[in-house]
Amino acid sequence: MKEFLFVFRVDLSKMKQLSPEMLQNVAENAKNWVASVAAQNKLADKGNRLVPGSGKVLKSKSLITDGPYVETKEAINGYLIIKADTIEEAVGIAKGNPIFTFDIGGSIEVREISTL
Repeated sequence: MKEFLFVFRVDLSKMKQLSPEMLQNVAENAKNWVASVAAQNKLADKGNRLVPGSGKVLKSKSLITDGPYVETKEAINGYLIIKADTIEEAVGIAKGNPIFTFDIGGSIEVREISTL
């Protein structure tokens, strides 16, 4: 079985418009989705949420910028690693994520992890 990285992105401006109750609802649905992936024995690493705007990008030893993506409204919100036989199966698992249920402008990048 292969491992795939899910990188979650959200539109920060849309997230800021959600009420505290709606944010709680989003968080609860995401937690339940991760639990369902784990129940299928497909969760390799539950990952974590990332602090928006807290990163740095090293382009060389001397060129370090804020980031990533400070010039856009979209931010990497978190990640996790799942187990699947194919990228198509991984995409199918990603489709069940509640990020697509709520109008928060979210996306999930699915990348196979190399074993080399």
